[in-house]
Amino acid sequence: MRVTDSSGRASGGRTGRRRALGLTATTIAAALTLAACGGGDGDGDADAGTDGGTEDVSQGDGTVTVWHYFSDDNQVRLMDEFAAKFESEREGVTVENVYVPYDEMNSKVIAAAGSQTGPDVVVFNGAETATLALAGALAPLDDYWSGYEDAGEFPDSVIHQVEGQTYAVQGYVNLLGLWYNAEILEEIGVEPPTTLDELEEAMAAAADAGYEGITLSGLPQGQGEWQAYPWLSAEGFTYEDPDAAALEAGLARVRGWVDNGWLSQQAVTWDQTVPFQEFAAGGVAFAENGNWQMGTAESDATFEYGVVPLPLGDDGQVYLGGEGQGIGAYSQDPDLAWEYLTATYLDAEGQLLPVEIVGSIPSRSDAAQDEMVTGNDLLQPFAETIEKYGANYPSPAIPPESVGDVQLTVGQAWSAALGGQQSPADAAQGVVEQLQNLG
Repeated sequence: MRVTDSSGRASGGRTGRRRALGLTATTIAAALTLAACGGGDGDGDADAGTDGGTEDVSQGDGTVTVWHYFSDDNQVRLMDEFAAKFESEREGVTVENVYVPYDEMNSKVIAAAGSQTGPDVVVFNGAETATLALAGALAPLDDYWSGYEDAGEFPDSVIHQVEGQTYAVQGYVNLLGLWYNAEILEEIGVEPPTTLDELEEAMAAAADAGYEGITLSGLPQGQGEWQAYPWLSAEGFTYEDPDAAALEAGLARVRGWVDNGWLSQQAVTWDQTVPFQEFAAGGVAFAENGNWQMGTAESDATFEYGVVPLPLGDDGQVYLGGEGQGIGAYSQDPDLAWEYLTATYLDAEGQLLPVEIVGSIPSRSDAAQDEMVTGNDLLQPFAETIEKYGANYPSPAIPPESVGDVQLTVGQAWSAALGGQQSPADAAQGVVEQLQNLG
């Protein structure tokens, strides 16, 4: 059954056994004040340029060049819809979306800035704002932002600042939840889990019935750290007080899922798109993945499904992320780039496109009150997660200049533990030693 809002617009996938968690516009708007400035959810393997850089095609001639790292069909569709919206509202303007692989985005944007070229607009992992800003790859937005009449609709948590200057703003918030195959759960006789013990019992029962337990990303980089953190924090690990024993416990728990046959060791090669495709194909009980997968679930899954908050106990935390949108430091037409942003990602109507197409939660308080959001059953568990488990992304305990290194280090430890290249104890000790050496 397809879920629709009162206007008949698609607002999610099959109902499965979703819980009615009482989402309200006030809940979302208030919860957004907790959100941090970041997120990463796309990846791929195509190259956007040659000789280590990406060609700058903006000539200040009415073309807005937008670099992004999305490969999922629905995310690509969103970029196309944003382009069509802006072109329809600005005569003679063309938007050129340029795909850059996730792992190459930062290096290509920085390399382009080094040669005083690059995109007009960058859509990037918002948690890495400091990396790009400190490298001189983003233009400050303060003059634009101070004159933007709708700035008051945005919580401070989605405004990316480095050393007192604004460099990017989020048009939406993304976070992780626990997707479940309702038909498998009915077959094995379990309810959607509310504790880690219940999750592991359900995965064991699913495996006994011939199904895979869970899918997630174990990549050795920022996406891996993003997906690892809920399970690590559930054991008490934090960046404010990094404890090797807590980190080891988190790594060991999920490595145990591999040992028990509940999680494929291939997860160490999967970005966040692939494990959800595995889930949507059927045969997997659970998926740790985000609200942005709603469109894929709607289009690809042929079974009843639902979402609940990740069962993380009292200590668990879930990053509140989402892409940041900024202007390239050497944009040929920064004024037009700002017009693009205010007509798409920052526009009240524009913010409903990510809700409809991808499933992201608007960052504007007025957009968050739209029926597309408040009437969406699949968004309700994510809204509960924001209130119950929401954590700043990246952690404010990490110095801005060290965010990229820390995410890489933790992502590598996560991947090495899941893949068996390192013991959880050794991986944890290496991470804590680096964190203790941060300035």
